Amino acid sequence: MKLIGRKVVAIGGALLLGVVAVRNAIVVQFAEVRPDVAGRVWPGHPSSEIWSGLTQIGTSARLGKAAPSSALALIRDAAAKKPLSAEPFIVRGVQAQVAGNQRLAIEAFRTALARDHRSIPARYFLVQQYFRSGDVEGGLKELTLLARMVPNGVDSLGGYIAAYAKDPAKRPQVLALFRSDPRIERAALTVLAADAANADLILRLANPALDPPSWAPRLLESLVAAGKYAEAHSIWGQVSHVPLDSKNLIFDTTFDQTKPPAPFNWVLASSTVGLAERQSGSRLHVLFYGHDDGDLATQLLVLTPGRFRLAFRVSGDLANARALSWNLSCARSGAALLSVQLAKAAPSATFQVPSGCEGQYLKLSAAALDLPQQVDITITDLALTPEPSNG
Repeated sequence: MKLIGRKVVAIGGALLLGVVAVRNAIVVQFAEVRPDVAGRVWPGHPSSEIWSGLTQIGTSARLGKAAPSSALALIRDAAAKKPLSAEPFIVRGVQAQVAGNQRLAIEAFRTALARDHRSIPARYFLVQQYFRSGDVEGGLKELTLLARMVPNGVDSLGGYIAAYAKDPAKRPQVLALFRSDPRIERAALTVLAADAANADLILRLANPALDPPSWAPRLLESLVAAGKYAEAHSIWGQVSHVPLDSKNLIFDTTFDQTKPPAPFNWVLASSTVGLAERQSGSRLHVLFYGHDDGDLATQLLVLTPGRFRLAFRVSGDLANARALSWNLSCARSGAALLSVQLAKAAPSATFQVPSGCEGQYLKLSAAALDLPQQVDITITDLALTPEPSNG
């Protein structure tokens, strides 16, 4: 019986060690990426406490609040459990940071990195302290290292760097950082692109050698939403390498320019409404299913006030093409300027763009048929030209 008992104890001990090993492996795997998962598996593990504390501190920082005492308590407890690691110096640095002792905070975080050069918490706090003390160059250098260490670090730190890019005094260092790591440039400029007011700043900071710029679609969207159509059109031409010619009032009337992006190039539908697709021979092939209303082709224009003529050719099912029409409206107000059905082989119409209508949406729209049936047509020779004024 004693032998059996010892075997049971040995087996139980082995199982317990196995459970501990598994829990430790899970904590190590998830502590940095998913501290919530690591905390549920082993809430008292030093790694769980460190990263849970850091998550709380990061959340508070984004809200402009001081580090919560609960977060500092977690990091202190982790330091007590790992006295020979970097954590005690991280705690000392955070305490000095809270007390306003910048010199001691930097010294503590540097010592923590000397203990563990891959300590993400130590480097994070050191970056923060460098910026607080005015050492932008040191902060950006450490931030570059941190971005490469943290999972999705480049994207997650984009907003942090973008905030410094707005400060003219820090701009030379930020520009040097961007040229050293294009990924950081893309992440920061994409954050800045969410605000149309940052357009000039983005163009000053962006590396013209990077093509295509990943921030461009977001900036164009922001400018259009702000009603800055002419500025958006100018930047679109610049980043798309499209010469802006006042004679080409509609871009890609031959339906063969696929590379330049929306909204100043065609947005072609493939939906329950129907299908619009470019075809060789400068043609737009349109297949309307007849069931639903909707738009099959859309482009944003920037016409100046005046009188214009829209002309085009249609081939195919002209009998039911009356369900399709070119419509033009002011982008901001939605005021209708033109509507031309595709019921003739060579229709055309004139219209007037009033002042205050800086951007206009040209749309090929479809209206559901009373007896739904498929409409198959092809559009060619699309042209938009200025007309002499009546005066």
